[in-house]
Amino acid sequence: MRHYLTELDLTAEEFRAIIQRGSELRKQWESGSCQPTLPQRVLAMIFEKSSTRTRVSFEAGMTQMGGHAIYLSPNDTHLGRGEPLADTARVLSQMVDVISVRTYSHEALERFSENATVPVINALTDLLHPCQLLADMQTYLDHRGDIRGKRVAFIGDGNNMCNSYINTALLLEFHLSFACPDGYEPDAQILARAGSHSSRAASPAEACTGADLVVTDVWASMGQEEEQKARELDFSGYEITADTMALANEDALFMHCLPAHRGEEVAAEVIDGQQSVVWEEAGNRLHAQKALLEFLLAQGS
Repeated sequence: MRHYLTELDLTAEEFRAIIQRGSELRKQWESGSCQPTLPQRVLAMIFEKSSTRTRVSFEAGMTQMGGHAIYLSPNDTHLGRGEPLADTARVLSQMVDVISVRTYSHEALERFSENATVPVINALTDLLHPCQLLADMQTYLDHRGDIRGKRVAFIGDGNNMCNSYINTALLLEFHLSFACPDGYEPDAQILARAGSHSSRAASPAEACTGADLVVTDVWASMGQEEEQKARELDFSGYEITADTMALANEDALFMHCLPAHRGEEVAAEVIDGQQSVVWEEAGNRLHAQKALLEFLLAQGS
């Protein structure tokens, strides 16, 4: 029985196999030939943080694979009335085959997984967003092939997305150059573990120069709305513009996990431009997660 709480819960070979399978599942979906490989399997989805892409991709994915997904918010369960996470994990493990959790605290997710007897998926914490990295890497694979040895630029907040890119750089052997304002650095332990696969650039321009992939995220994530104005000042100069993208390689791709704020972290002409693959990237959440569910449920069978 395996969990997927961090990118490093997979080997490089397993990660690559999952995104390759995600590409196959996308082709099946586009041709109308989806196969129900998870019949009668049930996914419980615990959401302490709301989402569009995560909820729809997991629910639609389970439906396409012949299974079922149950959405659980704190308002709908005893989690909102003080039931310990450990107890919830034990109870749900008696009723479902796999559980995805979208929450704030990564430590709480780890406690939950320690008490679960079915696979647990990190659907986002404040520390990491590993499901998004499966989708991003599948998208890069589909357009440019294996990312090993490539150069990736991450511009903006050293948040869960940046941390996940650092982990994935180590796992898949590419180099991540990130640019963030002082005070917004990624997790120090995650960065130290990545070694030479990740480094901080002096500026967004330096990070993007020669990049094969340019990535950004919102400046104020969910729960940071009161910091919006201060962050707009702190992140001045960190918007991805056409001039920024011109520093990257000619065939560089642009990605954003969405939702995006045009005119803040990215210019409209970039996200809506020819180098942008954000819509396919968003769609690949569905297919990469179907492949992940297949993998985890096969490990436990």
